[in-house]
Amino acid sequence: MIKRILVALDPDPDTPVAIEYAVELAGRFDAEVSGLAVVDTREIAAEVGVGGAVGAMYYAEKVRAEVTDKTRATARELIDRFHERLEGARVRHGERVEDGVAYRRIIEDMKYHDLLVIGREPHFFYRRPEQKTGTLAQVVKRGAAPTLVVGPPHRPVRQVLATYDGSDASARTLQKFAQLQPFGTDLAVELVHVRATGTRRARRASELLLRLMHAFLRAHGFAHVRETSLDGGSPGERLPAYTAQCGADLVVAGAHATSAMRRMAFGSTTHALLEQCTVPLFLFH
Repeated sequence: MIKRILVALDPDPDTPVAIEYAVELAGRFDAEVSGLAVVDTREIAAEVGVGGAVGAMYYAEKVRAEVTDKTRATARELIDRFHERLEGARVRHGERVEDGVAYRRIIEDMKYHDLLVIGREPHFFYRRPEQKTGTLAQVVKRGAAPTLVVGPPHRPVRQVLATYDGSDASARTLQKFAQLQPFGTDLAVELVHVRATGTRRARRASELLLRLMHAFLRAHGFAHVRETSLDGGSPGERLPAYTAQCGADLVVAGAHATSAMRRMAFGSTTHALLEQCTVPLFLFH
């Protein structure tokens, strides 16, 4: 059951979509939603620099203060829009602006929430919204709660593609999804495994994995589950195309956390899903 939802707020177009999903989930569970906007002081310091001579240091400090003030004003605007939307939806909520390193602030708050909802490419240093960041990789890799990664448009979730390869990460992710039931249990769930070869032995092993996880999902109330064993190609190649083919509204996938770099942090399969799929992803490590 979900009782507390955290939404990461930044100026990207993904943020209003994240808020809509949070409102939907809060209505389902009578949950409280927390909005968090971060003034990323580390990125600001790195952008401005510290200077060298006394005059340069004074100038750098003045610029840093100006940039920080402008960034904090943007964060306040995000908070105000969040407050207005949650008030209009009559959802219990709280919101705040925090200074610090974005991913660290989010990870800390995830300890006290059941789910994080965040855009696909969050930017908390607002002066450079086009810059790629490692925030998403870090929060998925290190957060105590699962993450719902979203982008426009907001869509009802009726069909779910749940990837399963027998790994600890994918098992934990499906366990979290089954226990939290964010979109209820009356869903069409397709449980998918991509096997390395088409041999009889590989087929049997794949079918066993799927059968065991199917039984787990059924025990948690998911009655509409079917199993699909895909042959050939890597999961990173097969799953994004199959997601589009089957018309899934949500992908459930384990994130294999090994480093801070986005591709390595997620594993090649999850990285491919993030890059190529337009539907939300439910991720855990």
